[in-house]
Amino acid sequence: MYPKARLDALSDGIFGVAMTLLVLDVRLPDDFQARDANDLLRGLLSLGPKFLPYGFSFLVLGLRWLSNIRVRSRGETLNQAYVNWWLFYHLLVTCVPLTTIVVGRFASEAPAIWLYAGNTILMSAVAFRMLALTPEIERKDHLRARRIALLALIVASALAIAVSFIDPRHALWSFVLVLLPALARHRSPARAASSDGG
Repeated sequence: MYPKARLDALSDGIFGVAMTLLVLDVRLPDDFQARDANDLLRGLLSLGPKFLPYGFSFLVLGLRWLSNIRVRSRGETLNQAYVNWWLFYHLLVTCVPLTTIVVGRFASEAPAIWLYAGNTILMSAVAFRMLALTPEIERKDHLRARRIALLALIVASALAIAVSFIDPRHALWSFVLVLLPALARHRSPARAASSDGG
């Protein structure tokens, strides 16, 4: 048996490092020389194709991390089966910076989209398996919300792959769907508060 607190601490570190590494490829080329403010502005605007995958990847990892910390378990230890899936899940998390770099550099190529979206589909599938293996899990609304968020990521990833066959340049925009469950959660309490106050 493995102490859950130790795995949670390592998970926080892995997500923190992966999210930080994402930005390393969003930079001006080493040989970039700006003669004036307009050149610098053009150079910064040219980073757009790299910034979009960075933004989506940061969002995906951030939402996965937030979702992970909301899952509650009364168990203090985890078994070997869970830990094996946990390791595989975090391997996939550490691959996100690599897939982000590839899709940032080759956004117009369908295989780059397949690599990126395939990684996010695998992450979601493994997260589902981990939920099933989590001991003494509290079955509350946050668990349902996590499952919906994982499904949204799978759907967004599959849609990105499908769109990549037609228009790879715009396939990453499918990941906007990842925001829908989070937006729905934030709107629900606001609606409930306004109906209570009105």
